[in-house]
Amino acid sequence: MGLFLTAATEGLAPLIDQQVLKTLKSKYGPKAYERGKSLSALLERLKDADALTKLTEVNRFFNEFTYRSDQELWGEHDYWATPTEFIGRHGGDCEDYVVSKYFALRALGIADDRLYLTYVKATKQNIAHMVLNYFETKRSVPLVLDNYNPAVLPANKRGDLIYVYSFNAASLFLSNASAGLGRSLPTDKIRNSKWDKLLSNISKGKQ
Repeated sequence: MGLFLTAATEGLAPLIDQQVLKTLKSKYGPKAYERGKSLSALLERLKDADALTKLTEVNRFFNEFTYRSDQELWGEHDYWATPTEFIGRHGGDCEDYVVSKYFALRALGIADDRLYLTYVKATKQNIAHMVLNYFETKRSVPLVLDNYNPAVLPANKRGDLIYVYSFNAASLFLSNASAGLGRSLPTDKIRNSKWDKLLSNISKGKQ
């Protein structure tokens, strides 16, 4: 896995709308359409909820999907699915869970500077992994949204994760489970192929 950044996530197509629902039904079938409707209903129900409720419910919704490797689903070693593709296939790998949770929470009004896609090492599985972190402030211990552990827990309660770095649309930081975002790192020399390609696919309406 690599590091992928972009300048912004503004101006992208809606996470779920009538066009997305139509695509889910025509390309992936009636069950995918029903999943899309369920997500739309969830987002509507959560629009005025507090942040913790939004985090918990979005995490729960997507964690019901099935973990499947990129090779199995897409015939590629490292493919980042759009949320529509993830909903349509009802499965994906760790990046796909994180990306869909990120965009769902952005759709619910959670600010970009509170959400960070975070690379970790999952020690129980002994593999590189990705989770979504929510920071109340940059100095806060983040809450972790993870497809391995369904509970939304503070990072310092996740002894099974070794933190590496966190990023979102604008920033890259070394991560520290006890102290929140750590040292800011320069982004101008970092290639952004996967993250930028994903956002390009979404903005172009690729489903």
